[in-house]
Amino acid sequence: MERKGWPEEDELVVCTVKQVKDFGAFTELDEYGQKEGLIHISEVAAGWVKYIRDHVREGQKIVCKVLNVEPTKHHIDLSLKDVNEHQRREKIQDWKNEQKAENWINYVAEVTKTGPEELEELIDQLYEIYDSVYAAFEEGMQNGADALINEGVNNAQAEAISNVGIENIKIPYVEITGYMDLSCPTPEGVDAVNKSLKSAAKIKVDEDVKVDVSYMGAPRYRIHVTAPDYKKAENVLKQSADAAIKVIKNAKGTGSFHRHNEAKA
Repeated sequence: MERKGWPEEDELVVCTVKQVKDFGAFTELDEYGQKEGLIHISEVAAGWVKYIRDHVREGQKIVCKVLNVEPTKHHIDLSLKDVNEHQRREKIQDWKNEQKAENWINYVAEVTKTGPEELEELIDQLYEIYDSVYAAFEEGMQNGADALINEGVNNAQAEAISNVGIENIKIPYVEITGYMDLSCPTPEGVDAVNKSLKSAAKIKVDEDVKVDVSYMGAPRYRIHVTAPDYKKAENVLKQSADAAIKVIKNAKGTGSFHRHNEAKA
């Protein structure tokens, strides 16, 4: 899907290599109406580049960082070496998502009888609000049409975007596991361990997070967390373990947390 205007400095862009010269590579920016960009040979790879074609070739899809933009001269300087592998994969996925969103938004236009000019205005509106059309479908999927309407999207279009998002986007989930060793030598030790396990399982979490605590064999217990992303999962795992260990220590017991189910020494 084409963005209007020019990219900003430091923005990551998907490019197609059109021509490779000894001094650099000319590219077209796929998201910006095939505007031309130049990767100077010094920005192709770290260190000395002996043969530029060892690094880029005509027809190749690459992700570059925007170094400089001069609209009056229709000139864009790009860097390939400043993009790491994680950034490249993430940007390519975003670009692929936006290609899906282009088909979806055209379907929305069809079912809501939105004309070409009005559709272009809607796309511009979504880019301004969400920075991508795909993100608008994610918003509709997660929070319903009202979230889009509150941002000024037409009611019928918002409903259609939400419905398409619900039908086509599945929230990705990650699963991580940690282990606790809990013991308490006091006469109330069994109750203390049970209470600590309940504390681990009942920590306050968002609706999209699940915490499961299970017995592995004394004194080891397993915490399994399912969440939309690793950052949230790691935070919940830590909160759950901390809650259990706090309870067991208050009962004069001992507790420790491990990320792996290693044998206890």
